[in-house]
Parts: sequence; C-alpha cells; structure tokens
Amino acid sequence: MNPWRNISLWMDQLDDPLQARPSLQAHLYADVAIIGAGYTGLWTAYYLKRQAPQLRVVMVEAETAGFGASGRNGGWLMGNLLGEDRLLTGVPALERKAGFDLLHGIPDEVASVVARESIDCDLRKGGVLYCAARYPEQEVRLREYLKELRALGLSEDDYRWLAPGELAAQLRLANAYGALYSPHCATIQPAKLVRGLAHCVEGLGVELYERSPVIDWQPGLVRTAHGLVTADWVVPAIEGYAATLPPLGNHQLPVQSLIVATEPLPADVWAGIGLERGQAFSEFSRQVTYGQRSLDDRLIFGARGGYRFGGRLRSDFNLTEDELGLRRYLMGEIFPQLRNVRFTHSWGGNLGMARRFQPHMLRDTRNRIALSGGYGGEGVGATNLGGRTLADLILGRDSELLRQPWVLSDSPISGLRRWEPEPCRWLGYNAIIRSFVHEDEVLANPRSPAWRRRLAQAVAARMESLMG
Repeated sequence: MNPWRNISLWMDQLDDPLQARPSLQAHLYADVAIIGAGYTGLWTAYYLKRQAPQLRVVMVEAETAGFGASGRNGGWLMGNLLGEDRLLTGVPALERKAGFDLLHGIPDEVASVVARESIDCDLRKGGVLYCAARYPEQEVRLREYLKELRALGLSEDDYRWLAPGELAAQLRLANAYGALYSPHCATIQPAKLVRGLAHCVEGLGVELYERSPVIDWQPGLVRTAHGLVTADWVVPAIEGYAATLPPLGNHQLPVQSLIVATEPLPADVWAGIGLERGQAFSEFSRQVTYGQRSLDDRLIFGARGGYRFGGRLRSDFNLTEDELGLRRYLMGEIFPQLRNVRFTHSWGGNLGMARRFQPHMLRDTRNRIALSGGYGGEGVGATNLGGRTLADLILGRDSELLRQPWVLSDSPISGLRRWEPEPCRWLGYNAIIRSFVHEDEVLANPRSPAWRRRLAQAVAARMESLMG
C-alpha cells in the first residue's frame, strides 16, 4: 500500500495516484530554490511565476507534495493571521483597516485562483461560528473578545453576535450560550488544494523534485543526497519541520495537531446538527476545538495537540486511546447524538509555532533568503498571504502586502525571537496545557464551587499570557 494513503482522510479521498515525482539527481542553477512543497512553497512559486514567468524556480520536497501539514489540517481557510489583533493594535486606524481588509480577503483570493486554475478543492465560503457552549464562562470570554474586536474597528459585517436561537439556525449544539459569526472563512478539502497547486505550478514551468530531503542549506545553496541547487534566492518553506534544518528550529517550535473524522452521517443526524453551507465552527474553550462538515457528510473534529521534548517531530500519528478519548468526549459533550459514532480516520501533523506566537514574512537581503512561517495552526489561509508576500519581497515590488506589521523587509533570520532552551520549553508547554485541562474540567463540572471556578480561570489565563 502506498504509505502516503494513510496520512489523513483528505489524502485517502484523492483520485491522485500519489506516485512520487523524480528525485533531484543533478546540480542545477535557479533564480529561486524552494525547500518544501507544502502551501507556503507552492503559493510562493505560483505568484513568482505569475508575475515573473522568466524565472527558473526549483522546488525540492522530502516526501511528496502535501505530505506535511498541508495535507493533514482541519480544512479551515481563514481570513485571519495568528495574533493579528495584537499586531495591528498599535498602527494608525486607516493602516489597521487596510491590514484587516487584506487578511479578510484571503478566502476570496484563494477562491479566485482555484477558479482560474480549475482546482477542485470543495471550497465553500460559509463563514465560521465561534461558539460559547458547555459552561457559561465561555460566553463571558467570547463577549469580551467581541468588545476587543469592536475597539479595533471591526464591525457587524466582520463579527456578529448570535443569540442561541440565531445560532441554532446554522448549528445546533448542546447547551449553547451564543456565538460570534464571521463571514471571513471558508472550508476546503486541503489535500485537493495542495495537490492541485503542485500540478498547477508545474504547468507554469516550476521544476518539482520529490523524495529529495535537504541535508544541508546555506545562502545560495541547497543540497540533497544526490543533487545540488545553486540559487539567487532560497526559500525554506518547511514550517513544522524547521527543526530538521538548523538554525530555523531555534525560532519555530514544532507542535502537533490531532484530528478525527466520523463515518458519513445520515441526513436525519445532520438535520439535528446543521452546517448546511459548509461553515467552520469552534467552541470557545482553551481546549481549542474546531470542526467542519465535509462534502461527503462526515464531521471533522480536532482539539489541542502536543509538544515533544527537544522539539522532536512526530511521525506516527496513530492516535492513542487517550488522544481519541479526549476528542470523543469533547465531541459528545457538544453533540450528544454522536457519543457512539464510529471514527473512520484519525490523524495529525507537525505545525510551526513562532516565539510569542507572532507569524513572520521575512526578507534577509544580505543572505538572499525569504521566509514565511509561525502560522500556529492557522496556515491554510496565511500561507497564501505568505506566498504573495514572499513573491513581492523577492521581486522587489512595492505593494500593500509589504506594509504590514508581520513583514520584516530587511531582517536576518537571526533577528527572529528564539525559543528558550530545553527543558524550559517542555516544562513550560506542559505546565500551560495542564492548566488548560484543569480549567476545562472545573468549568465543565456544574458542581464546582464559584471560588474554584474563578481560581481555575485565573491560573489558566495567567499561563496563557506567558505564551504571548
């Protein structure tokens, strides 16, 4: 059996035979060398070739296009960037609005590309529902979040409060207190998008070599076991696999996302749940739950993942009983009718987290390196923005893309914030996650006394603040 068939539900659904392209076996000269055939690398290649078709662009991929997070995610195409509110708070109002408009336009930009290039990736722009459920503290936090959004200048057209009855018109979940609805999100079949982009860029003249893991890289040079690319620009587009290419691992922490998919659910079950338009949804707890209804009527459901000591990558994504149990518990609390539903697929992937959870799009002019990463689990959309931005940075174009607070137009990679050394990383991560688990256990128990609920929230909020 092709091992790439077991990556995720999304990869299992492909008609693509998933045969690897030839590996790099020569010494090539290129204008741009891209390491990694995931979303960031492919979007960068796409916009480079659209704007400067004469460029020779060479991509090298350790496995096959979509093997990493691009073929393993939850399928949210968000018009957002991790930490956008913090990044845009300090800029003037007009510039802040331009930044939000740029972010909110991501799903439409992707939709225009897939239509132009005939990439069928089940894209449905149904928006996203951030729901308060299970315990009343979620409503308090969600309403506070809405106040922060309003203070940033975002209107009802961007985020609208839904009372429980209004929410039920879109999504029916147990013990709902309300929700925020935003139209700036779509859902997709992510493997279809990444594989479609790979075929598309090849049609534009990009040279893509697979089964070619990079063993060494430096300014102007990318080396594999059997080949070499000398290039004017190098784009290390590896996100969650940064630990494999020093010194990127100092700035990108690999964490794992973990997801399950149910069997296709019958029409009467979906009549009791909703999500008729392909909306994404999440529950506003620090357990980081998220989901969508797939085009073949499965519920796709994820929750917080993990971190391994030393930043070790996870390769075996057969979920443990505890990992499956957490997702079954959370899903069952939100949708009691699904407590005993069968999971046909479970999977995960390595994603990249930047220090202070601040994504970056960077041009190191001196070393001719362009880098985009730190998406922190929101990369399906952010990678499109990153690819467009890197293309403009490499081509030296002036655009609205480059006037954003997450863009470092002339900065060395060494200037990015570094993660603390071990064991501080591991101890800190686990202390934070345990505070989140404890908070959820206390708040989900209606018998927890008020003082204990307040204490659990205070501790979790304090621990969360240490992440920023």
